[in-house]
Amino acid sequence: MSAQTRADLATARRIVVKVGSSSISGEASWRIPMIVQALASAHRRGVEVILVSSGAIATGIPVLDLDSRPTDLATQQAAAAVGQNLLVFRYQEALRPFRIVAGQVLLTTGDLENATSRSNARRAMDRMLALGVLPIVNENDTVATQEIRFGDNDRLAALVAQLLHADALVLLSDVESLYTKPPTDPDARPIDTVAPDADLAGLEFGASVVNSVGTGGAATKVSAARMAAASGIGVMVTSADLIGKALEGAAIGTWFEPAVTA
Repeated sequence: MSAQTRADLATARRIVVKVGSSSISGEASWRIPMIVQALASAHRRGVEVILVSSGAIATGIPVLDLDSRPTDLATQQAAAAVGQNLLVFRYQEALRPFRIVAGQVLLTTGDLENATSRSNARRAMDRMLALGVLPIVNENDTVATQEIRFGDNDRLAALVAQLLHADALVLLSDVESLYTKPPTDPDARPIDTVAPDADLAGLEFGASVVNSVGTGGAATKVSAARMAAASGIGVMVTSADLIGKALEGAAIGTWFEPAVTA
């Protein structure tokens, strides 16, 4: 049953969690064990967890001795190929003490738009979950084109949540909650709850930003959250540092109430 409130995250059956590049790459890679510990705690109480993780390109950049995020597609794809391997290795090493096996799932938007590929992806991940495996999903950047330049894993996470009929989606950010204006603005106020029919036109989430390691921003999270909520999936947006509290149903972050669906 879909989580109707934050508190329902503590008893949800299936949760999709998304983490961005800036939260786990470079000097922030220390968060991987912390995130894994929270996921493992949920796993122990019977929650089926799917992790959508960005970070392949960002992880590959230092390995290839690149000074910054590449701008040409071929180098982005090369960095993604190298970085994805290392990223999953880091997750698996962090999962090892908990006796949890990770399974890599690489998708493009096209995979989820094609009925056959969509069905195959759903069947494979359902089986992985039944076997106690933690699926780690990312965009297949080595073959993607437009997705690398303009896509974001917030939207992918929402699509995966819909595909797997998840009870909730947790979008991890760099800040504790969404704000009415950019957090640096002194007039910014945290947003506690967003109703399915809420008018957000007057709020200033800002355009998607591209930082040194990834793409995304508050605007992409709002778009993804509203898409998932419209399909009946409750969504939490909060800081990666608060993932443990989020999965325990704490009163934190911004909660997008799920719409009532037939």
